[in-house]
Amino acid sequence: MSDGVEGLLRELSPQVLAALVRKFRDFPVCEDALQEALLAAAVQWPVDGVPERPRGWLVTVASRRAVDQIRSERARRDREAADDHEDTSVPGPGEDRPGDRDDTLELLFLCCHPALTPVSQVALTLRAVGGLTTAEVAGAFLVPEATMGVRISRAKQRIRAAGIVAGTPFADRLGAVLHVLYLIFNEGYTASSGPHLQRPDLATEAIRLTRTIHRTLPDDGEVAGLLALMLLTDARRPARTDANGGLIPLAEQDRSLWDHARIHEGTDLVTNAMRHAPLGPYQLQAAIASLHVEAPTDWPQIRFLYRVLCRIAPSPMASLNHAIAVAMTDGPAAGLTMLSALAADPRLSTHHRLASARAHLHELAGDPVSARHGYLRAATLTTSLPERHYLRARAARLTA
Repeated sequence: MSDGVEGLLRELSPQVLAALVRKFRDFPVCEDALQEALLAAAVQWPVDGVPERPRGWLVTVASRRAVDQIRSERARRDREAADDHEDTSVPGPGEDRPGDRDDTLELLFLCCHPALTPVSQVALTLRAVGGLTTAEVAGAFLVPEATMGVRISRAKQRIRAAGIVAGTPFADRLGAVLHVLYLIFNEGYTASSGPHLQRPDLATEAIRLTRTIHRTLPDDGEVAGLLALMLLTDARRPARTDANGGLIPLAEQDRSLWDHARIHEGTDLVTNAMRHAPLGPYQLQAAIASLHVEAPTDWPQIRFLYRVLCRIAPSPMASLNHAIAVAMTDGPAAGLTMLSALAADPRLSTHHRLASARAHLHELAGDPVSARHGYLRAATLTTSLPERHYLRARAARLTA
């Protein structure tokens, strides 16, 4: 299968699943039907060519598979009463009604069903809407792949048992939805595994969905803050890799390659949100991101914002970044002391970012032996090949 067809199927997959769920109200059945349709497309499209309306083609084929599955499970009889009030007919190949409507946002809120725990909400949405593999979702949560596989399977069954209701409410699921989009964007900006540093398709989709929510809730400060954070961070994407896909750290990036329109939009968004809405963690992170695109970097202000962030939304990564900011203002020894305390946290003790941060601070402190050891340890812990190559290169530079 060509890269073009594979990329198109990855892009259309969550949109088609959303249309199927809206139509058939059975998450597991719809996901199975989607997989069969994707397999059919992977076989037929490289030979016959991509259809004029590929999304409609996938919805049509998957709908037929779903109807067949419902019949085979003898569930059709139970659905007939509800079907009197809802059109569940399968369109012909020339029709594109189901594919014309993008139901991805509705699917996003559905995956944050109140019957699920917050962790399961995030995991299922990453899998269904973000298109991440189970291994990639597990990497985002720092848990084994088998554990995440069971969690996702249980989440789908809970949604089936609870029932799917049209018109999902925004207010009670907004926090979980924003967290999902945050994780999808992070996976797109820095892939947790594989040969590529970035997955622009995921980052772009996360931004698109967040824009959609922002248009619906323009006065919500955290929605605006998350969109601003994504824009300010994604603006640096063109300068993050070299011609061979190798990682280029922020300090060494060519700033002329940054998307300054996105920087301007993101800065305006977070500035307005912090003036008019209650302060929240996404606004704080966006404010920090806005400082990172300025020269020179205002490390005292960044340290202050991370301290506030750790107070209102404590997390291991926030504490790690706070320690780095402290090192930039008070010296590497102060930062290393804070990182040593974080090593006791099981969520960070075997994470490559802690090892690489310690290595960086050892290097700043003039301790090349400890720095080299730290970079090599970080390289063994990461599953991202570009990050591994970069960390090994840093270690080799110290050896030389």
